[in-house]
Amino acid sequence: MMAAHSFPTGLMERLPQVRGRYNENVSLADVTWFRVGGAAEVVFRPADKDDLVHFLQNKPADVPVMIMGVGSNLLIRDGGLPGVVIRLGRGFAGVTTDGDTVIAGAGALDVNVSLTAADASIGGLEFLSGIPGTIGGALRMNAGAYGAEMSDVLIKAEAVTPEGELKILDLAQMKFAYRHCGIDASWLFLSATLQGKGGQKSEILTRIDDIKSAREDTQPVRTRTGGSTFANPSDTDLKAWQLIDRAGCRGLIRGGAMVSEKHCNFLINTGAASATDLEGLGEEVRRRVLEEFGVTLHWEIRRVGLHVDGLSEVNDGRIS
Repeated sequence: MMAAHSFPTGLMERLPQVRGRYNENVSLADVTWFRVGGAAEVVFRPADKDDLVHFLQNKPADVPVMIMGVGSNLLIRDGGLPGVVIRLGRGFAGVTTDGDTVIAGAGALDVNVSLTAADASIGGLEFLSGIPGTIGGALRMNAGAYGAEMSDVLIKAEAVTPEGELKILDLAQMKFAYRHCGIDASWLFLSATLQGKGGQKSEILTRIDDIKSAREDTQPVRTRTGGSTFANPSDTDLKAWQLIDRAGCRGLIRGGAMVSEKHCNFLINTGAASATDLEGLGEEVRRRVLEEFGVTLHWEIRRVGLHVDGLSEVNDGRIS
């Protein structure tokens, strides 16, 4: 196991008083799906939206902030994350319905949104049951699966800027593209209003069950993984997994990391991997695909934080 980068002390004393909770040196390997990575210098769990806005309006300008969901599409480097990691709790996980629309907090699990919609006989959101993570993360990457994506169903989103200014964004303002949202990565999403359509509850639940079965049949869902590693390229008809497979990377190993035998666009922590192992393996896959096909694969998994040497910070502010 790699030694974590040490953060200087004293950050807590510089942060504003809040109604929520601060914790120092919190292991993030315990909460990410990969089960690797260093610690967060400080984790902040706001009590509610007002508490979060107060924090952003009053925190020191030089303190970096990143918002984190359930850690499903995230690789935290072994040196950890400096600054404050915001984790949204129950106050941000509510899901309500109004006619054929669904209003979901950014901390709501995608699967719970689809199930709540089904209970209200609202269809069109079943695809969310096949996306690990939260609504905030789904907004940030225009998440999609099984023939639909967020840009197909979003009516509006609520966000807050790093300075604590609340914003309401319509579909056009989100500037969605394939696995991409054009909103500044430092803005934090708070909620989404989604457009569904009327349907039979039994048929909607059957579709959700079909998606669950398809995922379990084709993806390594019961392993320490982070979901699809690379976005499908736009300059070839081949999908990312096909390029990886044809480049001879299925089952490739580096340290405790492995390219899944079941679905080779998934990286797996076999039990003793470091974040460095996983990132290095992903970069080797990219190198081989580029060498073999001239196609550059782009990471879909977000890589954030410091290497063990304390260098190469990536902190894009997005939620997973």
